[in-house]
Amino acid sequence: MSVDGASGLKAPKADAVFLHVQAGMSVIIEEGGEWRMADVIWVDGGARNPKIPTLFQVADVDTGVINWVNADLVNHIVPRV
Repeated sequence: MSVDGASGLKAPKADAVFLHVQAGMSVIIEEGGEWRMADVIWVDGGARNPKIPTLFQVADVDTGVINWVNADLVNHIVPRV
């Protein structure tokens, strides 16, 4: 009889990137197939759970334009050097 090494438990999924974003971080935002880098100014929580971010106020690194983006558009946190 062969023994299967896999357990019946599934590996936990990784958290979404936007759950770890805080004000002061630089992030990559992908929207419509194009991406841009922005600095996060403000993190706004949801109505049901204020601890879960739903909107970010960001400043575009190239243009300096400040706008609000949906949290799920953030796909990468830029590491500090």
